[in-house]
Order: sequence, then C-alpha cells, then structure tokens
Amino acid sequence: MKATGIVRRIDDLGRVVIPKEIRRTMRIREGDPMEIFVNPDGEVILQKYSPVGELGDFALEYAESLNESTGYQAVIADRETFIAAAGRGRKEYDGKPVGEQLENALNGRQTILQEAAGIFELVKDAADAYGSFVIAPIIHNGDTIGAVLLVSKENDVVMGKTERIMAETAASFLSKQMEV
Repeated sequence: MKATGIVRRIDDLGRVVIPKEIRRTMRIREGDPMEIFVNPDGEVILQKYSPVGELGDFALEYAESLNESTGYQAVIADRETFIAAAGRGRKEYDGKPVGEQLENALNGRQTILQEAAGIFELVKDAADAYGSFVIAPIIHNGDTIGAVLLVSKENDVVMGKTERIMAETAASFLSKQMEV
C-alpha cells in the first residue's frame, strides 16, 4: 500500500473526504459506488465497486459463447478495465484499463458500430489497427456500468447490423444479470 501523506479527519456524521487529487488520479467521480474492506490488521480499504466485475466467471463464459457464435473477439468491460475476453488475442485485453475510444462510448451511452478500418485506442495507451468493431454499453438502473465489444482486426471484415444487434443483446442480457 502506498502512503500519500494526506491526513483527513472524520466528521460528526462519520464521513471522510477523499482529496481531489486522489479522486482525479483514481478516476473516482461523484456518485461512484465504493466498496469497503477491513483486514485483520485493522486497515480500512476503499475500492471502486464494479457490478460487472461481480459477474466474474459468468462474464467469461458469456464472452466465450459470443466468440464461438460470431467468430469475432468478444470482450466485456466495466467502466475501468476489461474483465473478460475470448477469441484470438484475448490477452491484449484481460485486466487492462479501457482506452479513450471505449471511454467515449461509455460516456455517450450509445452503441458504436465502427465499419471502417483504422487506428483506435480501445485499450489505454495501446492504440492499434482494427478492421471493424461494435461497442454496446451495458446500462443498468440508468447508469452505464460497462460494455460488450465485438472486435475484428482483419481489414476485410466489416461488421454490420447483425453484429450490432448481437452486442446490444449481450449488453442487455448482462444488465439483467445485475438484478438477479
């Protein structure tokens, strides 16, 4: 654990302010859910809560199924990192932070169908050539909590309406899993 040298007092309602510098660095926004852990040494640990991350093995199985049925790389991400990937090159995504292109899609809350090949930053600080891709946001209780991606790096592959519908269906299905 890294010490910051910042000390904050608990107010009369039991609240502690997380300094702006730390919120900015850790990309913690107003309204973000935080998970609280206590270890045996008495340390209290705050961590950003990822409802999509709770799906764990289920998300991986779903990505594998999507990959088998479409033939494309299938990737599932929460707002911060990729949590499941299936298909050739899945190690490019597993556990990596999301890039600018994906962040923009999440903030825009709309499905993106990229039909033209180009260089895109789906993984943070790792711009790469993609032939075509679909990003469908996972929206639960009005909040964007993650995304489903279908990705092809082959220049002669152009995804269309069918792939868009498959990604949106997968995103909708995963959103429903949050209710279970």
